[in-house]
Amino acid sequence: MALAGKKILLGVCGSIAAYKAALLIRLLVKQGADVKVIMTASAHDFITPLTLATLSKNPVLTNFSKDETGQWNNHVELGLWADVMVIAPASANTLAKMATGLCDNLLLATYLSARCPVLFAPAMDLDMWLHPATQSNLKKLSTFGNQLIEPTHGELASGLVGTGRMAEPEQIVEAIENFFKPGKLAGKKALVTAGPTYEAIDPVRFIGNHSTGKMGYALAVELVRQGADVTLVSGPTHLAAPAGVSLVKVTSADEMFQASQKHFSHSDIAIFSAAVADYRPAHKADQKIKKGDSTLNIELVKTYDIAAELGKQKKASQVTVGFALETENEKINAHSKLKSKNFDLIVLNSLNDSGAGFAHDTNKITLLTATTTQEFSLKSKTEVAADIVTAIIELIHA
Repeated sequence: MALAGKKILLGVCGSIAAYKAALLIRLLVKQGADVKVIMTASAHDFITPLTLATLSKNPVLTNFSKDETGQWNNHVELGLWADVMVIAPASANTLAKMATGLCDNLLLATYLSARCPVLFAPAMDLDMWLHPATQSNLKKLSTFGNQLIEPTHGELASGLVGTGRMAEPEQIVEAIENFFKPGKLAGKKALVTAGPTYEAIDPVRFIGNHSTGKMGYALAVELVRQGADVTLVSGPTHLAAPAGVSLVKVTSADEMFQASQKHFSHSDIAIFSAAVADYRPAHKADQKIKKGDSTLNIELVKTYDIAAELGKQKKASQVTVGFALETENEKINAHSKLKSKNFDLIVLNSLNDSGAGFAHDTNKITLLTATTTQEFSLKSKTEVAADIVTAIIELIHA
């Protein structure tokens, strides 16, 4: 049995679909999994703790404190105990709290404490599912490395017909089983650079760019999903560290070069998605530069071209991937960079494409190798990451 001995923490939220939690627990236990259940208070309106405790053979938890003696349900221990956390059904309310880090019940406290991967199966009415706030929360959760189990299309409790039905218990079990299967990159080590670099002018000011790091973080999440051991070297971003990723935080191009060089020789895959500054001030002022003359001249010198420098050290067994953000002669420039930096694959973005480039949750890419060109439509960065990693897998197994 694929789930024998696996420790599964099931979160149940207030939804008519909560009745399916009983069927889900029964299937998991039948597979030999050890299941513990946390319910939100509103979930009690739809199914009793006694039912889920009987099926899981473990007490069902809802509150932080066990009784009036001061004993408490330790959310940290629960989060560390689990091999995987599954929230099913996941209500729109709980999804919003997960995305924004709110922590007003035991389920959310455990979610924030969990070091294991998190899968979630939403259940809500059609218009709630389609609302921009819900869709935004889903995108944000994907950047955390949380895995969506897509709701299905059908008749809803409101009487409407559309998307919003929680996936059937059998589908959720299949998603859990697939999670525990070795990915296509199992045993591979991957290095990803992401985000901008900041090159200091003085203790206050810097030269930087508009990169948010979203693309690189999405790639790190997808590589982990495919079983890779991922080191993410990240410039300054506001993104949370994805689950299962070794995060190395840097600020400048020099720091990113040193960190990348340290890990590159041990990596089977290297993806250079960071927007590294091309120049830095030749001299950093020790004190804040005061406003003086009408002009200020700053001497700039080139930074390390990280991809080019490491491309010279590349071994035949390594697959390297670069990015080209272009505004003109896009494919010509991308092919030139592919060759000069010794890449196996280059991801071309054009700032002429609406919804692509910095700060967007979407991207439109063209993948180029020395002999092939593959164009894609505008997609979410999570989907784009999956396309890029699929191309890397094909290169590895070619």
